[in-house]
Amino acid sequence: MQVHPYRMLKIAGIGALVLVGGVLATAAFRADSFRVQRSARIQAPAEKIFPLINDLRGFNTWNPFDKKDPNVKGSYSGAASGAGAAYAFEGNKDVGRGSIQIIESAPASEVRMRLDMLSPFEAHNIVEFDLRPGVGENGSSVTRVTWAIQGPVPYFAKIFHMFCNMDGMIGKDFENGLAKLKVIAEKT
Repeated sequence: MQVHPYRMLKIAGIGALVLVGGVLATAAFRADSFRVQRSARIQAPAEKIFPLINDLRGFNTWNPFDKKDPNVKGSYSGAASGAGAAYAFEGNKDVGRGSIQIIESAPASEVRMRLDMLSPFEAHNIVEFDLRPGVGENGSSVTRVTWAIQGPVPYFAKIFHMFCNMDGMIGKDFENGLAKLKVIAEKT
């Protein structure tokens, strides 16, 4: 029994349509938002860590995303620190082009930022830092710092997220950044 080439093409075409249809249908049922977060325990008081987040110049001393391109072009504007402080950046494909602005700041406890990416793709997300002070085993100050990002996932991004999830893409960067923050904050 011989199969005609046109019949093979027809079967392959139908298979491709079923596959694409399945991907599109599956994407429609995925979550409308995402959240990635990491935490680190830092042997320092929250008051010492807070300025390294609340001042974008201090933030960029350990921010792994700003370090992905040694030739990144950045400019600071607005307040020196806290709400209203802003940083616009443009770098290679790993950094992209966009801006980050502090929108809320509570001394030694929380910083919220708005991240507006313009390229390599447009995205508007919220970045949060939560500082929870505590006491270490030897009575020293310990702070649990949680770094999170969250935002909407439009339909076409849902398709992208099926093959590249956000946690896998940026989770390691968050861990590396918190490790650098820990080193800087724990210096005496």
